[in-house]
Amino acid sequence: MSSNYNNETLNKTFDTKVRDFCGKTKLFFIITISLVVISILSTFTGVDIALEFKGGTIITYSYEGDIVEADVEKELTALVGSGVRAQTGESLSNDTKTMTVSFTSNEGLTAKLQAEVTDTIQGMYPDANLEVLDSNDVDARSGGEFFTKCIVAAVFAAVVLILYIAFRFRMISGWSSGICAIIGLITTLIITYGGVALCGFDIDSNFMAVILTLLGYSVNDTIVIYDRIRENQEKCNGMKIEDLVNVSNSQSLRRTLRTSITTVSAMIAVSVVAGIMGVTSILSFSIPMGIGIVAGTYNAICFVPTLWVMWQKKRGNDVVHYTKKKKNS
Repeated sequence: MSSNYNNETLNKTFDTKVRDFCGKTKLFFIITISLVVISILSTFTGVDIALEFKGGTIITYSYEGDIVEADVEKELTALVGSGVRAQTGESLSNDTKTMTVSFTSNEGLTAKLQAEVTDTIQGMYPDANLEVLDSNDVDARSGGEFFTKCIVAAVFAAVVLILYIAFRFRMISGWSSGICAIIGLITTLIITYGGVALCGFDIDSNFMAVILTLLGYSVNDTIVIYDRIRENQEKCNGMKIEDLVNVSNSQSLRRTLRTSITTVSAMIAVSVVAGIMGVTSILSFSIPMGIGIVAGTYNAICFVPTLWVMWQKKRGNDVVHYTKKKKNS
């Protein structure tokens, strides 16, 4: 095949509308780098680490009427001298209104200080019929161990993915495809973190669940495109490597978008229902998950394939060279 193929010829040859993804490499890189930088800078907006990782005390109250969370946080912060988070909701078993107050500390609150906290809230809202439902101390060491195990699991998964992709796609320069996929995954996770920070969510167990889920979900789209590149090598022998990727990407586009749109739609539905029902704890999973899926889909379609093409061209692989394996006689 001649390496000089235009889009019209590619459309007829492969019976699909071929889009010029590689022609927009610079734009894709600018978008990706910008999102990563914004996500990193979002740290300075003030990211809260959940109490389950830092340690402290959680007190749950039942109440009547209305309570302003910000006012409670302000008064209790002045009382205990450390970070306080108040969150209202409803009991799942009945219609009782509940308020969870979280205090960050290494040793928890003393019984005396907990009593002062309750008295302070009662003084602010004397008609609320405030009652203590539960009180728990959280060990920071246990949370730290859990956080460490999640990080180890993420690193281990990344290494396994590189080895798997390198072996499976050795016909298209496996190591470079594996490393490009992991770079795309890392940018997806960074962008997801930025979304969490900008939305004001805590770094908690829900966030870790999102990260571990995206480790598999995000790479899956990239593997589908790699698989198509591998299948098209014989047909594209002698063709520019950009054309090979443009064809393979275009063939996978509809399937990738359908899968992602379906999943994102499910996350939006979950977020809407959770918001209506007042189950705000679910939002810290569904919204970051939706952000991660969108970022992962963009990276799989736009960033990773064009990064792989750039890598191949740096190595002098401008044209597809396919050698058919001989069968053993």
